[in-house]
Amino acid sequence: MANEQPHFTLNNGVELPQLGFGVYQTPPDETAEAVQTAFKAGYRHIDTAAAYGNEKGVGEALRRSGLDRSEVFIETKVWVVDYGYEQTLHAFEKGSAKLGIDQIDLLILHQAYPKAFGRTIQAYKALETLLVDGKVRAIGVSNFLPERLERLLNETDVVPAVNQIEVHPYTQQRELQAFDREHGILTQAWSPIGGLRTYGNGDTPLSDPTIAKIARAHGKTPAQVMLRWHLQEGRQVIPKSVRPTRIAENFDVFDFELTPDEVAGIDALEQGMTMVPDQLDFDAFRIEIPEA
Repeated sequence: MANEQPHFTLNNGVELPQLGFGVYQTPPDETAEAVQTAFKAGYRHIDTAAAYGNEKGVGEALRRSGLDRSEVFIETKVWVVDYGYEQTLHAFEKGSAKLGIDQIDLLILHQAYPKAFGRTIQAYKALETLLVDGKVRAIGVSNFLPERLERLLNETDVVPAVNQIEVHPYTQQRELQAFDREHGILTQAWSPIGGLRTYGNGDTPLSDPTIAKIARAHGKTPAQVMLRWHLQEGRQVIPKSVRPTRIAENFDVFDFELTPDEVAGIDALEQGMTMVPDQLDFDAFRIEIPEA
């Protein structure tokens, strides 16, 4: 099944599956089982982060899977407390040890850190060193707005392979997606079905009547319709769940296609509400990243 999944080619020639499996908010003691379930369903890209506290669970699932290391694409993120050149080099050591792997397929910065953007730049330069040294196969960023990307591109050498941002039918960030495309950066969608927050009268895209109508027409669920919408618009997508039925359902999106009118109908659902993570006070999060 996994071999049938289409891939995206990053700007450095590395390939990754179009559909990944996310473990954001997955409890550490449930992560290994959830990832094992994802492997059985056919997923071959796992997206985790140092700040999630569950990299060890991902590593345990990889060990238990019996899959060859070359079959699985592992992505993780450096948290802001580990920004800075030497600190980020050490963050790689911590992350790779927890994952139990020598080489990370994709290592990205979790956020832009505006009040210490010099440290953000130094962190990215450390990623560049890790790339040259072969310790990672690709590097990128997450939650970077165009003005942050402009500065990053001006002060570093390697164009990010990805920018992982919030994208779903109610929050589409078209300007940011266009910037990514213009610079050869693949947009990865987190919260791809819009389940992390509500709009208006408590609505989410999962309850949207336009999406429900399209789902009925294809004999699919609203979540499957949204994931298909992302793929057809050229975004890599990272759904998450700990429920086996939902994990399998989210992978079952390669056997149908939305019509141009259906895609346009979903495009028209934009609500203009975007959470801008780089405006948050990350120091207040008090997230420390322990040693392996």
